[in-house]
Amino acid sequence: MLYYGATIALSAFLLFLVQPIIAKQILPWFGGSAAVWTTCMVFFQCVLLAGYFYSDFMTRRLSLKRQVSVHAGLLILSLALLPITASPSFKPINADNPIGRILLLLFVTIGLPYFMLSTTGPLVQAWFVKRFPASAKPTTSTSTSAGKSVNVYRLYALSNVASMAALILYPPLIEPFASGKLQSWGWSVGYGCFVALAVVTGWLSQKNTLDDQAPKLTLGLDQVPQSVGPEAAQLKLNEQLLWLVLAALGSVMLLTVTIHITQNVASIPFLWVLPLAIYLITFILCFDGKGWYRRAWYLPLSGLIVAMLMAGLNYRWNSDWQFSEGLSGLFESGIMHIEQAVPLYALGLFVLCMVCHGELVARKPAPQHLTRFYLMVSLGGAVGGLLCGVVAPLVFSYYWEFPLALLLFAILVAWFSEAWVKAISLAAVVACGFFFFQHADHVRKDTVAMDRNFYGTLRIRATADEGTENAKWRLLHGVITHGEQYRAEKFKNLVTTYYGDQSGIGRAIVGTRQTQGQTSPQKVGLIGLGVGTLAAYGRKGDEYRVYELNPQVLDFAQTKFSFLKDSAAKVTSALGDARLVLERETDQGFDVLAIDAFSSDSIPVHLITREAIKLYARHLKPEGVIAFHISNRYLDLQPVVAQLGADIGYTALRWLDDPGDESYLYRSDWVLVTKSQAFLDWLDQQAAADALTAKPDKDKGLHRPDRIKPKSSLEPWTDDRNNLFQILK
Repeated sequence: MLYYGATIALSAFLLFLVQPIIAKQILPWFGGSAAVWTTCMVFFQCVLLAGYFYSDFMTRRLSLKRQVSVHAGLLILSLALLPITASPSFKPINADNPIGRILLLLFVTIGLPYFMLSTTGPLVQAWFVKRFPASAKPTTSTSTSAGKSVNVYRLYALSNVASMAALILYPPLIEPFASGKLQSWGWSVGYGCFVALAVVTGWLSQKNTLDDQAPKLTLGLDQVPQSVGPEAAQLKLNEQLLWLVLAALGSVMLLTVTIHITQNVASIPFLWVLPLAIYLITFILCFDGKGWYRRAWYLPLSGLIVAMLMAGLNYRWNSDWQFSEGLSGLFESGIMHIEQAVPLYALGLFVLCMVCHGELVARKPAPQHLTRFYLMVSLGGAVGGLLCGVVAPLVFSYYWEFPLALLLFAILVAWFSEAWVKAISLAAVVACGFFFFQHADHVRKDTVAMDRNFYGTLRIRATADEGTENAKWRLLHGVITHGEQYRAEKFKNLVTTYYGDQSGIGRAIVGTRQTQGQTSPQKVGLIGLGVGTLAAYGRKGDEYRVYELNPQVLDFAQTKFSFLKDSAAKVTSALGDARLVLERETDQGFDVLAIDAFSSDSIPVHLITREAIKLYARHLKPEGVIAFHISNRYLDLQPVVAQLGADIGYTALRWLDDPGDESYLYRSDWVLVTKSQAFLDWLDQQAAADALTAKPDKDKGLHRPDRIKPKSSLEPWTDDRNNLFQILK
């Protein structure tokens, strides 16, 4: 038993550990987009499906001796692909949809090792059943040579425990203390140990088994131990399809809830770990075999929960509610606050996945068919991943897959339910339908334009009726504002949001003009476009060069907003990841280079590393300024940028601008990095002048250049080594 458990646990641990390791290697090449992770998940689920198909084929068509021989040969062959390091030849050269390139990269880099890991769970469990035939009894356990009772399905729960261990341990214990190269080599060594362990387990499985050493061409009764009746050999097609549907729905719920809470509720680093951990916990509980799932409890509860989740798309608790207002004032329209949304959707995901996985376990076949069972479960997971990661972005212009999945789940629960529970389930279906159409109306109500591609959904929202003086169009990616523009002609060229003349970037543009010659043409680089607001600073003779990852952002900025076309400066653009484009370009000689690209709520990590700032400095004039936009809610990026500046001999200053709640401008936080003493002196003078003219009752007066001292405990971030845990607020 020890060898079987150790082989399955190690394979599951490596299976999940390789996912963040390889994703972190390739993330900078594709702009740091969260969609890279979704695409990786699609690849992992599809290869897992291939592995389960392989296991099902092997156990049905080959004798045990041949199974072990073929499998051992492939395991040894897979060692040739170690260590797992992505080839730079896969770096994108344009802004085309990168899904195909990412999938090919993953296939070449980790395809065979990941495939072999994915076969281990079902194949080794099948070997275990042959070695210990008593474990094939559906309702009993077997006694191993160690005298301990074990059921074969407990091994599946063990694999999920090991998977969750890898998931939980990587962010706090592996990523902070090991470079990418060390992670790759460490995983490769672990994989070598797994190969040795799997080969030994296969060899041991050939001893004292029921296998007759003859090829198995059909699912005949000769494959079923005498302790299991003939009925165990029969598998109905509709039952297999139900396995697939339940597994697919669980996978869809995982991915849609993850997208919803990380993009539409709060873009918090590591928040994606929570849904995946919940998903694995439900697998562990359901396959543990101790009756954690009880239909009489979970079906009515899931009907209530699914209606609440759908309602949460439209309403939130009114934190200012007074008892005198009555029940009608208890809720208000809008996106739920984070303290309400995260617990609700975490609980909802747990209950819904418990139903999906609990119903799966309730329908599990005799262990002789466990490879087919796992194949259909894996197929369902892959179908769910493909629907969310590939089909939905191509078909939908918004994240409609989440409310549609909730509605489908409510219908499925109603189908499962009986007696009084069916009445609750049918009421949940009606409620979900009502809230779905209400949500669709809410999304479309103020939407001017909306589109979706690999990088997510972009939505332009009108803040007021057209023709009113304060009407603006606002560009949103999830809950993050990426710029806005007034509609009234007299305000159209007014700089808005984070880019006012007293913001850090405003000071950088104006200050370099003052110190390098007021009339000299200025060249400004913009990494991250938004709606093109900064182009409003452009003068005749100036040049503004924009680096934008998302083609849809550039299209909206050119067709729905007018900052770019109204700018007096010459505006050029380059599509693709800014670092990759800058690496290919000749030195640009920027006076100011603004790092204003955002992935969710903050700058992508690969844009704030030692390699990145050296690249920026190469494209900067000697007296130029690099401006990092670090406004965000969850990460303290000041010491990171200061350390990078010090690493190349530059001074870093934080410029915080808070114009007050009544202003049309937003609070902004910038770090300016330069070696120009003239600019630093000018900035000090401006701060002193601001202090004299500030009005405490209207202007919070936070226009000051705070020189940031590097932390001795913080090493400069590199592409190979960085740690978000160190800078969480």
